[in-house]
Amino acid sequence: MMGNNKNSLRSVFAIVYIMGLLCIGCRNKEESRQEPMKIGEQLHNNLTFLEQQQGWELLFDGESFKGWRGLGRNDVQTELWTIEDGAIHKLNSGEVPSLPDGQPVEGGDLMTVDTFDNYELYFEWKILKAGNTGLKYNVSEEMSKKFGSPYSALGFEYQLLDDADTLYAGKLKPSQYTASLYDMIAAENVKVRPAGMFNSSRIVVNNNRVEHWLNGKMAVTYEFGSQHLDSLFQKSKFVDYPGFLDKKKGHIVLQNHKDDAWFRNIKIRKIESGS
Repeated sequence: MMGNNKNSLRSVFAIVYIMGLLCIGCRNKEESRQEPMKIGEQLHNNLTFLEQQQGWELLFDGESFKGWRGLGRNDVQTELWTIEDGAIHKLNSGEVPSLPDGQPVEGGDLMTVDTFDNYELYFEWKILKAGNTGLKYNVSEEMSKKFGSPYSALGFEYQLLDDADTLYAGKLKPSQYTASLYDMIAAENVKVRPAGMFNSSRIVVNNNRVEHWLNGKMAVTYEFGSQHLDSLFQKSKFVDYPGFLDKKKGHIVLQNHKDDAWFRNIKIRKIESGS
């Protein structure tokens, strides 16, 4: 009887072992089907189910300028701004054809129709060798038109630059390199990908606290209303603009600089005040 019991147990163990192997094989096949896509294969300008649950919204759908217009304008200057391979492309100003009368097209920034207060903004961007541009936030269109150009934003700027190029390396103020709060706070922990490759950036505005992130690392933090920010503002080129430093429910703006620039995966998550 004991021998028969041992044989029965061996048979049971063998069956369980074989079934386990079969299950592992099935799971491996299933996992291979569900393996995340490589970065180069990812779908751009889309929200995952988790992002939707977290309240993220696309600011750019990858196909149209819905939700955008030129600052000081009712439409988009398509001579300067195009959509290319799922990205907003700011054309190099030297490649923009002149008007029929021979005059150059008057430039202008690209601005969100909506305004935002407390939020987390994510975007990806790339520039070419020696490229220079920026993304601006906390922008008042009225202030911009009153104190600056009718079509260019006055606001806080997240600087975007080919830092390593000989045109800039060691030749600018520390606060004029990538991820800095332009002309006020120098970025730290900055590793910019080579020109022609996309970088990822985030700006978090949560009540008075603001953060700049670049490629997964925090580069700048400051607070509206702080003595530190005010002291840097007093030394900046913005000091003569009343109200510039005040926190606003403002537009988000892609700068019309002279260089080529591309933007994609632009999305935002509103943060409830006090959270």
